[in-house]
Amino acid sequence: MMLNPVISKLAGKRVVLASSSPRRQDILTNVGLRFEVVPSWFKETLDKSAFTAPHQYAVETAKQKALEVARRVHEKHLKTPDIVIGADTIVTLEGDILEKPVDKQDAYNMLSRLSGKEHSVFTGVAIIHCNGLKDSPLETEVLDFYEETKVKFADLSEDLLWEYVHSGEPMDKAGGYGIQALGGMLVESVNGDFLNVVGFPLNHFCKKLAELYYPPSKSTIQRIKHDSIPYVETFENLSDLENDIPNKAELQVIKELDVNGALPSLVNNSRGNGDAGSQTCSCMPTASQNGVVDTPAEFPATFMNLLDGFRASKALFVATKLKVFDTLKDKGALMAEEVSRQVSASERGIKRLLDACVSLELLEKRHQVYSNSKLANTYLVSDSKYSINDYILYSNDRMWPFFTNLESAVTKGAHHHQPASDKNPESLTPDSGCGSPDAKHRLMAAMHCTIKVTARDIATAFDLSHVKSACDLGGCTGALAYELVDVYPNIKVTVFDLPDVIGHVSSFTPTGSCTCRVTFTAGDFFNDSLPEVDLYILSRVLHDLADEKLDTLLTKISAICTPGAALLLGEIVLDKRNRNPRGLLQALTMSEGEQRTGSEYMSLMEKYGFNNVQIKTTGNFLDAVLAVKR
Repeated sequence: MMLNPVISKLAGKRVVLASSSPRRQDILTNVGLRFEVVPSWFKETLDKSAFTAPHQYAVETAKQKALEVARRVHEKHLKTPDIVIGADTIVTLEGDILEKPVDKQDAYNMLSRLSGKEHSVFTGVAIIHCNGLKDSPLETEVLDFYEETKVKFADLSEDLLWEYVHSGEPMDKAGGYGIQALGGMLVESVNGDFLNVVGFPLNHFCKKLAELYYPPSKSTIQRIKHDSIPYVETFENLSDLENDIPNKAELQVIKELDVNGALPSLVNNSRGNGDAGSQTCSCMPTASQNGVVDTPAEFPATFMNLLDGFRASKALFVATKLKVFDTLKDKGALMAEEVSRQVSASERGIKRLLDACVSLELLEKRHQVYSNSKLANTYLVSDSKYSINDYILYSNDRMWPFFTNLESAVTKGAHHHQPASDKNPESLTPDSGCGSPDAKHRLMAAMHCTIKVTARDIATAFDLSHVKSACDLGGCTGALAYELVDVYPNIKVTVFDLPDVIGHVSSFTPTGSCTCRVTFTAGDFFNDSLPEVDLYILSRVLHDLADEKLDTLLTKISAICTPGAALLLGEIVLDKRNRNPRGLLQALTMSEGEQRTGSEYMSLMEKYGFNNVQIKTTGNFLDAVLAVKR
């Protein structure tokens, strides 16, 4: 069939190309197609490992690009498009998807891998037919396909590769080359559609249009149902969307299970975001009148994350203990073989651990070379300012054994001491500070790094610029105190803690001129006199105290406070519906105290003569509560 009659079938229709690629625009323009260009905002963050073949990733990305544009244009414009075209081109070599290079060295490495070899270029294409009035749900029909072309590179010299890299052409192209320009000099042969390598398989596209507008007889049609990854919401350029678009928190709620235990429908909702209009999704379960699900629901991702959570935690613990993150920071990006030598572990085991860390976004991997993610360099490297390395090691050595025996702890309703052995003579309850000096130091180091990370958020949660003197009761290493004097130039802070704690704080002292405004006093805040100050601080204290001790301490603080003095708490604050996992999981240590909601902290403060209670949720390890003495 001639191509022009096929293209002419789109005349008079509103056709939108969901791509800013000038190459795709040129290909479609050259065959006489009239279209608008609306670049997609879809974030290309689909998990490649979820697809069994590279072309499936390309097709799904193309489809999500097109669906995002279809929805946005339908909601924002006066006229719904008739057709939206999405496309995504990827280059694969030996099963790896080659992205756009991040820099010249990455481009050179990528092209070096392609030199002398045959690789595949896949383009996934989605054709979305849309129907729906401005204020009605959008109905869509999706036709998608892919094209594969084999490309063979010549054996390329280092000088030629660098010359091409320095031209700048590789930097915005998947696989690091453009066959339609200078990159053509690298190619020895092409087996398949040349335009597919450029960025759009025109011939296959026109054949699909022919299937739509010149369909075969019904007797020859075979319908095959394909499962698809659910629609993925995007969050770029939110200012361009209507105010009634749900926020991130609302979108997360949408993803949670509905009241019948089933996943919410992805094809039929009040905003018209479904892919199939008012059709019913056949994969969704149905419920009988008594609420019992008659057919199994799709397995919830929440459950899967819980089931695999302990594996992910242990992968982080082991990578930290083997100093993987330190090694990659000190030595730079390395292949698995080199990492295994550096940390004295098997190459097979290390490669699997590194790949697991990549999947957890702790590491990055490009062309078999591993490097730290930005977050890993910030929080997982031991000598980083905000390292939580010591807390991770403490969680592995102390908390992991405790939670292994959680069943016994829950049954007894009390701390479960892991039996001591010759190999582990310092078996302690998780929150205990007793034991050998070495055990004491490890516990203090774990507490120090968590407070250090959250200290700035606690110090700046409220305006404390009027405070001249403060006392951090149980302040341990002084991490919060040092942050306070750094933020507020007029404040002096006394750290009040037990003698064996004060005796070990010197190794945690930071450098800087502000340290002179932090002093340490040894004492027991239950039994010894407290200094008179403007502000008292209790960080990670109240949740661990039994009612009797809690009453003793707060009565004592209230009695010494003059009107206008304040009490600052650093604790995990539960929300009203108790949906804060960290606080509730922490409660499973079976300490004598309680985790509390914001309203419960308000009532507690008012009981001991404090009012004007303010609560700030920080999103960090600890939240902040400030109360002023009446």
